[in-house]
Amino acid sequence: MTIRRLVSITIAVATAFVLCAGGLGGLLGDGGLPAACRPGTATPATGTAAVASGTPRTWPATDRWDGEQVSHAVTIVTTGADLGIPARGWVVAVATAMQESTLRNLTGGDRDSVGLFQQRPSQGWGTPAQLRDPVHAATAFYTALLTVNGWETMPLTDAAQAVQISAHPDAYARWEGPATALVTTIAENAGLPAAGLAGCGVTGPWTPPVLAPVGSAFRSRDRPGHDGVDLSVPRGTVIRAASTGTVRTVRCDAVHAGTGAPWGCDRDGDPDLTAGCGWYVDIDHPGQVTTRYCHLDQPPMVTVGQRVTVGQPLGVVGSTGRSSGPHLHFEVHTHHVGPIDPVPFMAARGAPLGQRHHR
Repeated sequence: MTIRRLVSITIAVATAFVLCAGGLGGLLGDGGLPAACRPGTATPATGTAAVASGTPRTWPATDRWDGEQVSHAVTIVTTGADLGIPARGWVVAVATAMQESTLRNLTGGDRDSVGLFQQRPSQGWGTPAQLRDPVHAATAFYTALLTVNGWETMPLTDAAQAVQISAHPDAYARWEGPATALVTTIAENAGLPAAGLAGCGVTGPWTPPVLAPVGSAFRSRDRPGHDGVDLSVPRGTVIRAASTGTVRTVRCDAVHAGTGAPWGCDRDGDPDLTAGCGWYVDIDHPGQVTTRYCHLDQPPMVTVGQRVTVGQPLGVVGSTGRSSGPHLHFEVHTHHVGPIDPVPFMAARGAPLGQRHHR
């Protein structure tokens, strides 16, 4: 049986339970956030638990994740759906479990940590037996997440850290891309709405591609040929389309600065030895505007000719091409002028760059 069929059975039963119980009412009502971003209230996940007990324990592999790992991700998503958790919360939870346990239901870890989220009985998360129950562990995570004010619009690593209080608070960022991809697969195969999976801060026609401080500026005195701005964020941070449009370019642009020989995008670049944008994406927008996203860590999630919406994931931050470390190089071009400074352009559209939520 395929993952599509297995996930569809699980979600269909879970969704029927939730709708009958009114668990998604908070998501479907009025509010300032998109429907998939409105918080519900965590309650015991009896519906999902019942579904989980009646479906296979092992699921087909997908991408880098084997059947056992996919099964745990499905449990996390279905538990979230049962609890009325916004779709963005599913991504936060799955990314956290990827970092804490690589989606394995571990019998132990650091000190008394247990289970998918490496929660500690000594800190009140539950008994070791309870924390080895993926439904209980996911419910405990979601319950704590809902107490974090503004988590829906926080960078994923901040929201996860607010729950986990990890010694490595930025470690969750690298899993946002893989978690978004896996949860999107589960949601799409099951017919769940995917809106809000990439983030809940998009409220207008334009949005910052990442939430990050601005580093190197547009055509500064020391870098007159710098046609964009650098946004400093950890490797693996999801890059979002700044506005709705059509993908024009997806390619690897990385050569040896001295010889012009191919450098490749399967490794990081060098600020002195490498030329080019690395993995990059161009998007054409209405009004003869094009945006460019450079130095992606791996092949982008989109293809040439694809229609993308504002906030849609394009790929993840890396350091390919001419780069001294992980960041997003972001450009804005107009068909009449060429490259323009993205900072005033984005500010004029209500999506200022350089903002970041703080812990």
